[in-house]
Amino acid sequence: MDLAERLVGIVEPTLDDMGYELVRVLIQGTRRQTVQVMAERRDSVPMTVEDCADISRALSAVLDVEDPVAGAYNLEVSSPGIDRPLTRARDYEVWAGFDIKLETRQLLDGRKRFSGRLLGLDPDGNIRIQGDEGAWLVPLDAVWKAKLVLTDELIEFVTRQEAEH
Repeated sequence: MDLAERLVGIVEPTLDDMGYELVRVLIQGTRRQTVQVMAERRDSVPMTVEDCADISRALSAVLDVEDPVAGAYNLEVSSPGIDRPLTRARDYEVWAGFDIKLETRQLLDGRKRFSGRLLGLDPDGNIRIQGDEGAWLVPLDAVWKAKLVLTDELIEFVTRQEAEH
């Protein structure tokens, strides 16, 4: 089990107890590592600075006890933002209809980068994308990284959602 997987196992239960959902754990740097925890509220209310501060305090305490990171490190807690990463299967359903950029671990149909309109998942769990050059089915387990593309349409949608809360 690598460090990121271990951190997921440590932080996810704490976030769950607090009413948040883990979006991603990312470890950056070599000399002094940064552990980035990205979370969102389970009730779909937009994240606030206070939410991030509450999560940071709680996770700091848990990570001090578990001590999974060798040496000193920085803990960063953030929300996914508008052009959020897509990290879970359900993200590809929730955000269907918006533009995405996706990169795979290995070549698929002679390419690693795909962009276009996200059409959701097919019955086999493949990500459906309609791009200018054609349509693609990308296996979920082949994805290295994926994120929404910041467009006026996305900003409008997120702004409307935030106004409802």
